[in-house]
Amino acid sequence: MKLKKNDNVMVLTGKDRGKSGVIERVFPEQDKLIVKGVGLVKKHVKPSQKNPKGGIIDINMKVNNSNVMIICPSCGKPTKIGLKVSDKVKQRICKRCGQSLEGNTK
Repeated sequence: MKLKKNDNVMVLTGKDRGKSGVIERVFPEQDKLIVKGVGLVKKHVKPSQKNPKGGIIDINMKVNNSNVMIICPSCGKPTKIGLKVSDKVKQRICKRCGQSLEGNTK
């Protein structure tokens, strides 16, 4: 999987199409990820120590990695990810402008 935690991505399909957010968690074995503010669903919870009143909470659901595209930090557009190997170091690059995507992580 070429996407990593803290990458800025844009959603391509589904009810949240066009929204962008930061990847919070990656599940490479399932090819899914959690994007902050995307795929929100309501969940009914019983009262517990963590949530003493119970009620309805919003949670982020997993999104398939094929439904998102990384946003290049230099050109600011959604792009495909390319790989460049130099001096035995693998680096992710933007297919549009050719710049490195590694400056995108926080």
